[in-house]
This record gives sequence, structure tokens and C-alpha cells, in this order.
Amino acid sequence: MSENEIAKRVLDCAFVVHTKLGPGLLESVYEVVMAHELRKKGLTVERQKPMPITYDGVRFEQAFRADLLVDSKVIAELKSVESLSPLHANKC
Repeated sequence: MSENEIAKRVLDCAFVVHTKLGPGLLESVYEVVMAHELRKKGLTVERQKPMPITYDGVRFEQAFRADLLVDSKVIAELKSVESLSPLHANKC
């Protein structure tokens, strides 16, 4: 499955989760439920996956943790805010 096909399934699941749970919960709640929904779709999901980087010739094994790594191809970083601010506006 291509990255675009996986991303479409991630977005579809995000819509389902948001529709069922609504806004205002902690990111950890959305993360566990998103992982569940993605697995129901037959995708492999790793939560809080350490992601290495190499900088200045040094490999850092846990440079950051991806909220969700889906089928080893797509990273989903989940965000939850109490309310939208002007910074969240689409400026495209």
C-alpha cells in the first residue's frame, strides 16, 4: 500500500474518531483510539515509536517519538487544543 493510500485511511479514521468522541480530550485518548481504528482497518500501528536521526555524524536513537507510525511508512502526529487560535487558521 502506498503512503498516500495509508494517509487517506489515517484521515478517514481521524474523522471517525472525532465524530464519535468530539473535541476537547487529551491527545493520549485520541492516540489510543486512533490506533484501535487503524488496526481495525488492517494497518500495523506502533505508538510512541522512537525515531532516530543522524546529526553531525552522530546517530541519536531517540531524537523524537512519533505518536503513531502506520505500516512503517506514515507518521501521524496528533494534536489536541482547548480552543482554536488565529495561528490555526488555514493560510493557503
